Amino acid sequence: MKAQPHIPALHDATQLSPVARFQRKEDPDWHWLENRDDPEVVAFLEQANQEFSQWSAPLAPLVEALYSGHLARRELAVEGLGTPLDHYTYWSETARDADYPVWWRHPNQVPSRRECVLDLQARASEQTFMELGDIAIAPDEHWLAWTEDTSGDEYFTLFHRALPDGTPRRLLTDIGPELCCAEDNRTLFFTRYDDTQRPDSVWRLDIESGETTCVFRETDPEFWVGVGKTRSREWLVLETASKDTSECHLVPAAHPHVPPRCVRERIKGIEYALEHRPGHFYILHNQDAPHFRLDVADETAPDTWHPLVAHDAQLTLESIDAFAWGLVITERDHREAQVHLSVLDLDAPVPTRRRLPLPEAPCSLMLGDTPDFHTRRLQLHEESFTLPSRWIEHDLDSDARRLLKVQPVYGDLPPERLVCRRVWAEAHDGERIPVSVVARDDLWEQGPMPTLLYGYGAYGEVLDPWFSVARLELLSRGVAFAVAHVRGGGDRGEPWYLAGKLEHKENSFRDFLAARHALVEHGIADGERIAAYGASAGGLLVSASLNLDPTAFCAAVLDVPFVDVLRTMENPDLPLTTAEYSEWGNPSEPEAHRRIRDYSPLDNLVARPYPTLFLQGSWHDSRVPYWEPAKLYARLTELVAQLPAAERHPIMLRTDMAAGHGGASGRFKAWHDNARQDAFILWALGLAETAAT
Repeated sequence: MKAQPHIPALHDATQLSPVARFQRKEDPDWHWLENRDDPEVVAFLEQANQEFSQWSAPLAPLVEALYSGHLARRELAVEGLGTPLDHYTYWSETARDADYPVWWRHPNQVPSRRECVLDLQARASEQTFMELGDIAIAPDEHWLAWTEDTSGDEYFTLFHRALPDGTPRRLLTDIGPELCCAEDNRTLFFTRYDDTQRPDSVWRLDIESGETTCVFRETDPEFWVGVGKTRSREWLVLETASKDTSECHLVPAAHPHVPPRCVRERIKGIEYALEHRPGHFYILHNQDAPHFRLDVADETAPDTWHPLVAHDAQLTLESIDAFAWGLVITERDHREAQVHLSVLDLDAPVPTRRRLPLPEAPCSLMLGDTPDFHTRRLQLHEESFTLPSRWIEHDLDSDARRLLKVQPVYGDLPPERLVCRRVWAEAHDGERIPVSVVARDDLWEQGPMPTLLYGYGAYGEVLDPWFSVARLELLSRGVAFAVAHVRGGGDRGEPWYLAGKLEHKENSFRDFLAARHALVEHGIADGERIAAYGASAGGLLVSASLNLDPTAFCAAVLDVPFVDVLRTMENPDLPLTTAEYSEWGNPSEPEAHRRIRDYSPLDNLVARPYPTLFLQGSWHDSRVPYWEPAKLYARLTELVAQLPAAERHPIMLRTDMAAGHGGASGRFKAWHDNARQDAFILWALGLAETAAT
């Protein structure tokens, strides 16, 4: 670790830190922080916030410089792409000084007749937090429904508005975010929670009468439910799924009162999802196919599946999208950790499957907003670490590509001056771990760079390359940004995920450290100036890696970090817990209990020199409760206090008292929060003094 520039001590001899002030000898693990109703909990968090504000005061000019630089680099007035439905085209606009968008529409082919559909900026004007859950438009486009969360706890309220000029009506409270319209123009499907905030049921709402009816309930606490509609608009799909098992039920979209019909009953460890073309269902599943294969079934016998696309040991099939002419298949190359889109034209004389071109590699490529079931012009979204987001129209008949929109970038660091490289780290067991790095083009040959290493590594989530305007503030100041594509994520397909969960979870942490070491060995990163960043399950990744080797990083940002893994998994009354058993293990089983205990960050702390840490929590977070980063802050502060003064580094906590798991909802506050994080990172990397100029 490298010592950061000096910031004056927090407390003089007459002051006590919040940890010393609120310490309870009878509760050395700080479990009392879990009592949200105890007024001392809020007092503790507020004093920790004051401590952080006092400590970071010298960085305030840098925070404002980063924030101002961010605003100067990006387009502030944003107009979204239009999406045509049967009668109207819909799009969003965000004003230059607005936090939230306004949705508009105009009759197809008559753009001059614009109508406001939903003004989220106005609805948020009297709220400290606003998150839009979902929007549903009636098939005849005569009404709109949406869900919104105004606290950050992920309990949503349902509103309805007749179009074009009806007054919003509040219909239901404390429901899930998802909405789906049936094709009868009066029925809306939504989800509700059980006592642990698990989406356990699908309900039907008659918009005209207000009557609600439960149409499906899931009793297994490891399963969550959801509802969607096929692009053909003929079927509603009710899905219930755990982390490794799923089951689908069908309701005719035009006849929403028909009871759901199960496609195929669940089998432990078998996942499947389906799409529809008239006459057939297409089923993506992993039965006898660990990387998934694609089958087809007659519409009258959806439980009888026949092979269509075989299992491939080198590819994971991730998803399917059906159109009148065939399928778009999202697939992932295991060797190169690269996503592809392939088109399977089932209407051709000889059905053919071909890949769409990549703009570069590595990159992100996905199907954009393309609701038209009959279109042969696909909207694609492309981006990478050096390529700003852009939307392309790809004509399947001519292969012509038309640029629809590109994210503009302003300022002194255009994307053309960025270079991305991929290196491969060797893990403890010999596995090759991809590591992506982006930096200014003029710095690659000048020697090792101060580096920020990012990771996640859970749930099979992929970290495909993404462009970030905020990241330019770090890159312009000489920082390299790296992503460790560790096992537990899905970057190299389904096998990559399976190799980093349950009994293999430790691979994730060792992969992250291997990525760090590879950056140094390749001459990219300065070994004394590498900071780490992890959020949510990524906070577990980083904090567990720090317990394995606290000298690997000079600092770390842990944002809403999942660090009290064992205690959380032992409490089935908390949100998420029971659904997470197939990801982490059920601690009621002795072997799973031992495994989790051996890596759970809060259960493996010792008095040794940890790097400088910036911990962030949110008061309304229902996924990673505020007390997890708060406990880590308290217990690490006590342990560090036992060390000689020269071995102590700041452990700081900041809790957002008006946000949930995703942090601030308004974009300007979110950008300012990001600037605060980046100021801390630049300070930790020894760049604070020069970065503010």
